[in-house]
Amino acid sequence: MLCKLYSVTRSGYYAWLNKTESFRQKKDSALTDMIKNIFDEQRGCGATTIKGKLANERINTSIRRVKRLMDEAGLKYNNKPKYKATTDSGHGLSVVSNKLKQEFTATAPNQVWVGDITHIPTKEGWLYLATVIDLYSRKVVGWSMDSNMRADLVNNALTMALFRRKPNKGLIWHTDRGSQYCSNSHRKILKDHKIIQSMSRKGNCWDNAVAESFFATIKKELVHKCEFKTRKEASSAIFEYIEVFYNRIRVHSTNGYYSPEEYELKVANCM
Repeated sequence: MLCKLYSVTRSGYYAWLNKTESFRQKKDSALTDMIKNIFDEQRGCGATTIKGKLANERINTSIRRVKRLMDEAGLKYNNKPKYKATTDSGHGLSVVSNKLKQEFTATAPNQVWVGDITHIPTKEGWLYLATVIDLYSRKVVGWSMDSNMRADLVNNALTMALFRRKPNKGLIWHTDRGSQYCSNSHRKILKDHKIIQSMSRKGNCWDNAVAESFFATIKKELVHKCEFKTRKEASSAIFEYIEVFYNRIRVHSTNGYYSPEEYELKVANCM
């Protein structure tokens, strides 16, 4: 009756019912499941990242095929970070020259660290976040959060990094020209640990692009998806993002599509 109603032959209906997937379709189906797992694990990512992650698992496929399967599965990722200079460097304190000069690479851990400050909105008011990133693996090695952005904010982040990593003298520490990084208390920490200070040129956010990129990432992947009621709630979410997800799970193209932790523990130890 249904075949007659929809003008479908009985033989055509049973042929469709018993149709099996082709070998190619089965391969696409299995690959789509892997793509979905990576997309979810990375909390949303692009085709290039997925292809790199698959390659690390010895699964070779084309970027075109990954994009096609992502489109068919409805997996969308908007990766358009925007940079905006927000630092007020008109504080009258002395600054230092840019020793990094946009060379965002290092051959070993604890050669070059970069730092910056950003603000997170909550219903209680702003929560300020300062970070310290090791250019070798892009790992966040130090961080601090507070309701204000006085010098203690960046001092605490740097102190955490120093306690965790215990770098040798000669480490380069690159930041913008914010008053916190020019303060006497901050420079005392640098002097005590024989750290070389470097600063971006005035109004040039690209001189500190790695730190800016991290903030664009955390805002896109966490902050813009949440509405934090309190600073405590925001702090807990940011702690989980940095220590559990970003450092240990989220892959980075600079690391050959390994997470910072994987890169330092597995890849770097084999070099």
